[in-house]
Amino acid sequence: MGSAAPDYTAAAVCDELARDTRIVIDKCINRDGKSAPSVAIQACTELLDRKLLEGHARFYPFVNRAMAYYAQGDKPHALDDYNTAVQLAPKSAQPYYYRGVFYTLQTDGDAALRDFDTALSIDPKLVAALRQRAIVYLRQKNFSGALADFSVAVSLQPKIAALWSERGYVRLLQRDYESAVKDEAEAIRLDPKLARAYFLRGAAFGDLGNSPNAVSDIVTAVDLDPSLDHYVSTKGKTASIALPPL
Repeated sequence: MGSAAPDYTAAAVCDELARDTRIVIDKCINRDGKSAPSVAIQACTELLDRKLLEGHARFYPFVNRAMAYYAQGDKPHALDDYNTAVQLAPKSAQPYYYRGVFYTLQTDGDAALRDFDTALSIDPKLVAALRQRAIVYLRQKNFSGALADFSVAVSLQPKIAALWSERGYVRLLQRDYESAVKDEAEAIRLDPKLARAYFLRGAAFGDLGNSPNAVSDIVTAVDLDPSLDHYVSTKGKTASIALPPL
């Protein structure tokens, strides 16, 4: 009598729509990190055109499309989308945070700080914003501000090794070498393969005059991450170390 009729029941249609929506959202958000920027831009635009997200949640496609535009080198469109995201969700910390990251990448520190300040006024526990603001402070030589932000971040997420290491970096710049050693030691305890922590602890040991431990840590760091060798220079029996940027 012929093939079976397609299933057009309400449940089947809803399932198909839900699956289609998930596919579009996944491409827009690019969860697996494999989508080309053009694919992400198309998916985010489709998401917006079809109004698959309502109200407050509509800022997400703009943020994700902005990231894809930036990856393509289209900074004006990226900034337009970040601005729209902020307008759609002015009481959410996330759009300000993401736009602040954009400004940081453009080395517009003042604009970045304004956005990070706003994000943290809305959500004082947003560790990502604390970290990014600390990095901007570092670039502006505001070491006390950077130390304060990293300290709050460490208190909020004490199991994140990178945060301890980054605070140790600030202490190194402040010439508080003993505290730097302690912070890097905690980072290493949390993540024994964190090459940067060994490198920074080695630098602190060197400034404390502890050459054996300095050499041991630097060798370990370079073994774990050979690119760090770029920051070590030798002349005869003397070695000097430059700090890699955060």
